[in-house]
Amino acid sequence: MDKLTGKEQVSTFEFIESGVIRSLVNYLSQGHYVKQNDGEQIVGGNNGSIEKRFEALARVCLYGSRPFSSDTALSILIRNLQNALTSLEAFPIILSNGPKLRHSYAAVPSGCSIPYPSMKVRFVRGEGETWLNDCTEDFLTVDPFSSLHTIEGYLWPKVSMKSRKQEKSVSSHIVLQPESPPLQSTSNASSCPAEIPVILGPGDMSTDLPETQGEEPKVSQPRLDETAKMNAGESSSSGTQESVEKELQSNSEPDLKLGRQHLASCSNEAAQKLNFYLDGQYLDHQLTLYQAILQQIVKQNDCSSVAKLWSQVHIITYRKAVESKDTMPTECLSSSQNFSNDEVLAYYQHTPFFSDIFSCELVSDLHRPSPTYDVLFLLKSLESMNRFMFHLMSRERICAFAEGKVDSLDSLNISVPSVPQNDFVSSKLTEKLEIQMRDSLAICPGAMPSWCNQLLASCPFLFSFEARCKYFKMKAFGQPQIQPHMSYNSSGAGSDRRVSLGGLPRKKILVYRNRILESASQMMDLHARNKVVLEVEYDEEVGTGLGPTLEFYTLVCQELQKSGLGMWRDDPCSFTLKTDLQDEEMRINSLYGLFPRPWPSTLDTSNGVQFSEVTKKFFLLGQVIAKALQDGRVLDLHFSKAFYKIILGKGLSLYDIQSLDPGLGRVLQEFQALINRKKFLENFNAGNELEFGLSFRGTRIEDLCLDFSLPGYPDIVLASGHDHTMVNLTNLEHYVSHVVDATVRSGISRQVEAFKSGFNQVFSIENLKIFNEEELERILCGEHDSWAINELADHIKFDHGYTASSPPIVNLLEIIQEFDHKQRRSFLQFVTGAPRLPPGGLASLNPKLTIVRKGRMKEKLMYAITEGQGSFHLS
Repeated sequence: MDKLTGKEQVSTFEFIESGVIRSLVNYLSQGHYVKQNDGEQIVGGNNGSIEKRFEALARVCLYGSRPFSSDTALSILIRNLQNALTSLEAFPIILSNGPKLRHSYAAVPSGCSIPYPSMKVRFVRGEGETWLNDCTEDFLTVDPFSSLHTIEGYLWPKVSMKSRKQEKSVSSHIVLQPESPPLQSTSNASSCPAEIPVILGPGDMSTDLPETQGEEPKVSQPRLDETAKMNAGESSSSGTQESVEKELQSNSEPDLKLGRQHLASCSNEAAQKLNFYLDGQYLDHQLTLYQAILQQIVKQNDCSSVAKLWSQVHIITYRKAVESKDTMPTECLSSSQNFSNDEVLAYYQHTPFFSDIFSCELVSDLHRPSPTYDVLFLLKSLESMNRFMFHLMSRERICAFAEGKVDSLDSLNISVPSVPQNDFVSSKLTEKLEIQMRDSLAICPGAMPSWCNQLLASCPFLFSFEARCKYFKMKAFGQPQIQPHMSYNSSGAGSDRRVSLGGLPRKKILVYRNRILESASQMMDLHARNKVVLEVEYDEEVGTGLGPTLEFYTLVCQELQKSGLGMWRDDPCSFTLKTDLQDEEMRINSLYGLFPRPWPSTLDTSNGVQFSEVTKKFFLLGQVIAKALQDGRVLDLHFSKAFYKIILGKGLSLYDIQSLDPGLGRVLQEFQALINRKKFLENFNAGNELEFGLSFRGTRIEDLCLDFSLPGYPDIVLASGHDHTMVNLTNLEHYVSHVVDATVRSGISRQVEAFKSGFNQVFSIENLKIFNEEELERILCGEHDSWAINELADHIKFDHGYTASSPPIVNLLEIIQEFDHKQRRSFLQFVTGAPRLPPGGLASLNPKLTIVRKGRMKEKLMYAITEGQGSFHLS
């Protein structure tokens, strides 16, 4: 333990060979890590005991440190694991060093032309396979970046005996159907030529491949700056409303829909019809054909096969997939969707962060158990523990109170240190990913080695924020690789947010300032699904381009944050009050961030607001955020950490409430501590409740005069009946469970579904999961840190004979440096159109600030900032 906590030095070799990594993994998983390798599934009932082990490790790692050192035991352990990973991992880099190739035709799966070479594949029926037919073609040309699951969809009708019989039956009918046109390629790589790949192994050795003759084909590019003006103010919004209603129609029963989605995902493997094999080795259906073949080549370390990758005919054997005996896996049956009302709290007071640790495969290229896999698994466990440290330690404090180890409810108020997220980044793996993404063949995730996509899905924390941003753009938008001149600074963002948009057509939209939300709804209804860059022009204003567009997104965000819309939880202490405006004009400016207002399924109207209008606005918000991400626009939004977790698909628990409403969160945790102590004492048949501390800070629960309505929302009744009139010690657990459920689960589920539906119209929200909450806020809303005066000078363009030492420039910088937070926001919106800097700060502004002094600088600058808001009259 002294070596683990840093009190004694330990070498990387000694750390790897000591066996401590495997021991820690087995301890944290309660032995399930080894059992899972033997095919045994983890039972959900063990979650409580596993969580206690994480709590014990958290106490040791956080509070055990070396003398005279600020390093915690956890940071030292992570550092040793990173050194071990650097020493052990041998993931290959695959580069393209050959000449450019012609377009090719891929018969599988869509029958279309692709801008990169296709692969030749002969599909052969497995020996002894009697349930399938032979594939009649000698060989087929296949899109190398299509998944094996997609290829199965093409092949199954051709080789299935049942499908063949149905075809014969259909052909015997008189009615003839016209032949449907071939599907177009859905590949995002519309203009990226492919080149022949070569493998760089762990020893950084490269192998040149033979050249392929042929000139690079000319690809027609879409026209840029295509203009289409839309009169958003005069056109009817009925079409938009109808489309939103249709989109949200399936969300009327969100819990049922979520349950169906969960069951569908669980039974996905059972739907597999064919198994594919290459040289006797099973091929993973989640991989592309290119990845699956490369994976086998890497395992065999056969460079000669790589040289023939595009010329040879690959023989792939297919067999009928064996149907699973269990139609529903165990982990699906233990889903929270099946909980009764009495079990809701038991689910939401625990931290389910470790459920995905044991259920997902980190990377299929590695055998389990193996030293590298052990290190990755332990790093993933520790990173999850680090992010959920507050949840773990809060629960530990509650258990300590319940068992009588502490007597004061004040002991529940804790401050938990955490390890910086950058400590989990592997510089070696990040460099490999960067090299891989710079390759010209890396036009989509399916064109890279499988370990890249799998590690980014299971362990995204191993890669730097900058690298994950590049990968996100490639996967979500299919954007071409970032050019060498697009540099990234130390803060992690691109120096030019518009570089990545160069290949997309542009649409110019005419909008009206007095009807911003209507304009936004019309705009998204027309263009949300299209990969076009939207630019805004205001009615009767000549200004157009980046500035007006950024201001448009800012205005939309401000409109969607007004208090009278029924979208967000109220924070009465943080309203931006304007006495001459009505309630609906007041903007919610919550100190802890925006979070959806609870709306139970039984409530359709509240304070004159229709819930149907609320879902439409959440739908629009999802569209706007996704489109802003796609176009590289900065948004003026301040979501709570809990809402970012929802966007990332993470579940919320009792302990998340404190991040959005500290007062309510603390009281609920204290109530939970009383509930746990009551249960603990009941096991010993204890007597008087006051004697044993079952009062809330010296007051009986009954004397608090709480009814079963949601705190802050008296129109939302949590439960009805004789036993649920007033809250007492007996029904306190039911009260807490209903409050938690209404606040972070059922009360917001329909709004969340509407938001996700709107977002998914632009691109899949699943692509955001490689980021954490803080990173997602940075991507959406840019930087909010203060400026250093030396940074201002570095990022201002001096013109008209000025230099950095010119007295007017020095004077200007001093004035800007004296601005308070509100003045800085106004200044930024005046010069850029958005009140926040893009990711990367001042370095990311394009074009750079160019300022000319005239007259009395400060007075005129403040006048321009104040009076110049709300219009663009410069072209």
